Amino acid sequence: MDQLSQLRIVFMGTPEFAVASLDALVKAGCLVVGVVTAPDKPAGRGMQLQQSAVKKFAVEHHLPVLQPLKLKDPSFINELAALKADLQIVVAFRMLPEIVWNMPPMGTVNLHGSLLPQYRGAAPINWAVINGEKETGVTTFKLKHEIDTGDILLQASFPITEEDTTGTIHDRMKDIGAALLVKTVTGLAAGTLTESPQDGNPDTLKHAPKIHTDTCRINFSQTVDEVYNLIRGLSPYPGAFTILNEKMLKIYSCKKEYNFPNHTAGDYETDGKTFLKFACEDGYIHLTDIQLEGKKKMEVTEFLRGYRFT
Repeated sequence: MDQLSQLRIVFMGTPEFAVASLDALVKAGCLVVGVVTAPDKPAGRGMQLQQSAVKKFAVEHHLPVLQPLKLKDPSFINELAALKADLQIVVAFRMLPEIVWNMPPMGTVNLHGSLLPQYRGAAPINWAVINGEKETGVTTFKLKHEIDTGDILLQASFPITEEDTTGTIHDRMKDIGAALLVKTVTGLAAGTLTESPQDGNPDTLKHAPKIHTDTCRINFSQTVDEVYNLIRGLSPYPGAFTILNEKMLKIYSCKKEYNFPNHTAGDYETDGKTFLKFACEDGYIHLTDIQLEGKKKMEVTEFLRGYRFT
């Protein structure tokens, strides 16, 4: 614990996912000398300035906060250098320039939401679920030039169930990741961790690029399993969608029916009261939680009570 309390740490992160890690480090007795997070942004109807989840936590715990617009800004670089960090930790933040990640003598550690080298990129949780993986995990590694390619410090794995969504994996992962991060910092402080270079056949590596609108549009000519995995891999955000009578229909949850369809892929069937299902290559997807463009999110039975099909 003494070694932890003497190690000067700068933490970098923005969303709720990163708060669990910062909280765990503080509770473990780490000396967090500064927190770097995104600038406040206008949001909501009144466009009031909103603080990031990490900033709110930092302010509540009296931790110094830096909010640079540009990470290469000389004034930010000077402020960061003045904190005299031994180690920097990055969780769900943006890409760092070398002048930042190479500043502390012990380097910069990143927490990534996959078992590297698999699923390098911006959306590792989404793509693991979309691809039907049965397992995922978290990795701590040292940052270097190429994104998500640095030497691995520690990893922890956990299963993905049939019912899991990106949302449920995210919530489980932030706590597992936070615990792994504390274990990593403890090992680095004690000098007991060895770094392992990432290996793996480039031909078998799966990637996790940013999710775009095209990714979210459901292709019902795929199998039931493929459509089901896409829907849960994009739930709760940004949401997989199809078009119903010229309006976007987001599907957040569904059930599978394996039964050779009587309809062309993409056609729907409904009794107007209890079910709405879309034909796939080898069966149907029964919609359960949905949101029609311009409407609130609701269960399919509630939707059917007020919707008139044309």
